[in-house]
Amino acid sequence: MHRTLNIALVSASDLDGEHLQSVHVRDLARSLTRPLTGDGEPNQVTVYTRRQDAAARSRVRLAPGAALVHIDAGPARPLSDDETLKHVRDFADELRRRWTGHGRPDIVHAHGWIGGLAACAVARELGIPFAQSYHGVAAAERRAGHPVHPHRDRLEKAIGRDADVVLAGHTEEAGAVVRMGVPRPAVAVVPYGVDGDQFAQVGPAMPRGDRRRLVMVCDDLEAGDVETALHALVHVPHAELTVAGGPAREDLDHDQVVHRLTLLAKELHVADRVIFLGRLPRKALPKLLRTASLALCLTPHDPCPSTPLEAMACGVPVVTTPAGGNADEVLDRITGLHVPAGRPVVIGRAIRHLLAEETTLHGYSIAAADRARSRYSLERIAAETLRAYQKVLPVPDPEDTVEDAAEDAAVRETDRTPALVG
Repeated sequence: MHRTLNIALVSASDLDGEHLQSVHVRDLARSLTRPLTGDGEPNQVTVYTRRQDAAARSRVRLAPGAALVHIDAGPARPLSDDETLKHVRDFADELRRRWTGHGRPDIVHAHGWIGGLAACAVARELGIPFAQSYHGVAAAERRAGHPVHPHRDRLEKAIGRDADVVLAGHTEEAGAVVRMGVPRPAVAVVPYGVDGDQFAQVGPAMPRGDRRRLVMVCDDLEAGDVETALHALVHVPHAELTVAGGPAREDLDHDQVVHRLTLLAKELHVADRVIFLGRLPRKALPKLLRTASLALCLTPHDPCPSTPLEAMACGVPVVTTPAGGNADEVLDRITGLHVPAGRPVVIGRAIRHLLAEETTLHGYSIAAADRARSRYSLERIAAETLRAYQKVLPVPDPEDTVEDAAEDAAVRETDRTPALVG
């Protein structure tokens, strides 16, 4: 029997933004309210995050049954990892206060290592089952060239070993978690999802010319390996490359990375076929993706797992390096192609050959959209997350279950009874 759950999601990151963890946690919170069974009562989900904007409301409704709560812990502004760690105790104290008594959740699910640090200590103290999602471990981010806090490896290991279950976003991350010492039975792979209503094949699209369009979406133009894409474009003479990401559009002319990539495009004689759009709002991405013949995800280490899913949901095959979540999401020669990192000649020729095979490209497009809808829908990801929770929740006593059901029925009956006016 699947009972109604009171679920607490915890993150120390900015959950009002458009970065991966922010979007994922908000989508997950909305989706987790749905019960596992059709006749079940909705779950209650509360997302706790550190306040990073003094003007943000203390409680924000995300959906029926789901709310976002801003907790005061340190100054109300974005902080570095080192600065945030100084206020973890305040964050944990406020979680403890809210979870003691009537507000006690059935399970705590932390996102990110700093959120996990605060939530794990309180959950263990109060005897609440605890789940952890890292959204990238230190070892992977270090390989990608990202700065890593010196204590992060040790703290990630401690959090993982204390967790009842660790939810890895993909197979590669699951392997890294096991290598850090978390028992394999305590690790479950629950991938990221994609909003099929927002990212779909049918809908408005941006203007485009007659050339076949290759699209790259990346926050960091250097980490996204746009340079390799420019070199590959030399071998795809009838295509154009459109890049979304980096600075805002109005700052493109003053950005050093964009300036360097523009000079490279001129040296390679492809500048007339390259478009830098700058950072786009999330709501504009489907309009761009619907104009693409192919999406390119060429990051060699720790790629963003949402980009291939969003492209596939729009019916766009993906040419990707088999790294991180991309290796799981994109099926080679079914929903796109796997290509070696940093090999522009090989990549360019593979793209050229695929664009010349209209029937194959169309088949990849159909398969990509179908895979995004069936395997990575938000509903399925939420159901897999709930099943992971169920494995670590205590088995309810049958007598308690009957008593709880009777009490819930009494409460519902009271709610329906009109109040008497004296």
